Amino acid sequence: MTRRAIQGCRAIVTGASSGIGRALALELAHGGAQVVATARRAERLAALAEQAAAGGHAIETVHGDITWPATRAALLARARERFGGLDLLVNNAGAGAIQDFAQSDERTLRQVMEVNFFAPVEMIREAMPLLRAGRRPMIINVASILGHRGVPHYTEYCASKFALVGFSESLRAELYDAGIDVLVVSPGTTQSEFFDALVADQPGVGRRGETGVPVDRVARAVVRAIRRGRHEIVPNSEGRLLLWLNRLSPRLADALVRRFG
Repeated sequence: MTRRAIQGCRAIVTGASSGIGRALALELAHGGAQVVATARRAERLAALAEQAAAGGHAIETVHGDITWPATRAALLARARERFGGLDLLVNNAGAGAIQDFAQSDERTLRQVMEVNFFAPVEMIREAMPLLRAGRRPMIINVASILGHRGVPHYTEYCASKFALVGFSESLRAELYDAGIDVLVVSPGTTQSEFFDALVADQPGVGRRGETGVPVDRVARAVVRAIRRGRHEIVPNSEGRLLLWLNRLSPRLADALVRRFG
């Protein structure tokens, strides 16, 4: 028996122009949710809305950068005005960087942390009044396997996702009495545009040969987890193996990520 129906849920999805965010916005809309999607690429948002409409569903769009307070305010205003409230907040927007830490700089670290940690945290803070009044409300934070196990050359990205996972665990306990669930999604490598929009990209490091999990499969797993009231999912078999190995034999995990990470 499911804990939460998607039909009629009022949702915000950030980072919805491609990858997991786009697939998740469509999956929610297909399930009967009312969705407001946001991203920086206006043309991609328009294409998302057109695809949803072709399938008989409507997706509201707000173009903007989620690190801007004005964009976050516009998202919440649209959900309130069009849907009368908010039940699901999906923090999916993210940024990555791949390089040796010694060659990195403060600007890279701050940019990655701004998108991956500070923006979702402030989005949650600003959405809290609507969520408290929502119907079986839930916050969904899209983190990463690399928020549980660090690997070489992804230092800023790992730090930001570790921070998001820790914040989510703390917030889940804090919001329990308020009836607001917190779901952490920790994907491994997915078939997305992650490597096409990096804040920093050092040639010759950090690229693995994995093809990744299709984003549609991840989106379906997330929606199932929302329905069932799960606290965390790892929708990637290789990622689950890495996490178990890291728990059972950290030294072996260290050796493997040094060689293959």
